[in-house]
Amino acid sequence: MLELEAVTKLYGSVIGVNDISLTLSRGAFGLVGPNGSGKSTMLNLITGQLRPTIGRVRVLGESPWNNANVLRQIGMCPEQDVLYPNVTGLEWVRYLLELRGWRGQAATVRATEMLELVGLGAAMQRRMGGYSRGMRQRAKLAQAIAHDPQLLILDEPFNGLDPVGRHAIADVLHQWIAKGRGLILASHVLHEVESVTDSFLLICHGRLLASGSIPEVKSLLAEVPNEISVRCDRPHELACLLVGEKTVDSVRIDDDGAALLLSTRNPAVIFARLPEWISEAGIRVHEMRCADDSLHSLFHSLLQIHRGHV
Repeated sequence: MLELEAVTKLYGSVIGVNDISLTLSRGAFGLVGPNGSGKSTMLNLITGQLRPTIGRVRVLGESPWNNANVLRQIGMCPEQDVLYPNVTGLEWVRYLLELRGWRGQAATVRATEMLELVGLGAAMQRRMGGYSRGMRQRAKLAQAIAHDPQLLILDEPFNGLDPVGRHAIADVLHQWIAKGRGLILASHVLHEVESVTDSFLLICHGRLLASGSIPEVKSLLAEVPNEISVRCDRPHELACLLVGEKTVDSVRIDDDGAALLLSTRNPAVIFARLPEWISEAGIRVHEMRCADDSLHSLFHSLLQIHRGHV
């Protein structure tokens, strides 16, 4: 579906993306990274709006730059808002279909179907100037999928949607994925990606930190310490019990003196033995927390490695 070979994009002396190489088969992928990480540059390279300074981009086997054959197979939902206040949702989606070669009644029927699919059936005849932010997001998604592309690219598609709207759009995207089509969803909100796919690309400072499924990325972190916080009535005494344990890398007391923070590469052993330690010492534990299995914790750990902190 997508190939990037040693791709670098420079804006003068500023690096947009730096030496990215990857190959993606058909499927759904989240493009995750903080604002300014290079996500927009990468999407612009994939959609042929930018040419790489160095390297090669291939989408569906061809270069997307100035290539109508590739571009007609891509559906794009940009982050930028829709600014056509005096046009109805139906007129806008139908017009964009006509630009792609659809004609007459066929364009009207298809635009109507797609607007109903994204939940705008009752509002399609209203002018878009009266749409809420969430409704404009739905309209953008409708136009992106209306021409039945092979690859759908969404840039922050959940912005402005309430929880019900996010769930509805996620359902539409699951249906899209089930058809065997390609999807790249760019977001800086990790749980939005998790609601659609568990395969992702992590990007920061223009570099690709990791790609793959959550279990695959976890395998990269096998030797990265996990931090466990234990809030108890006698943290200093518990710290004394843990010092010297082979599975414990470090132990410290937090700033308020009420919790113990321990670092371990084998949290399962700690969880198995901790009840025994606190029972024998008569220590009362109020709360215990550890890094969860979400993308957020994985992303944080990878950033720590990238910055040389681990």
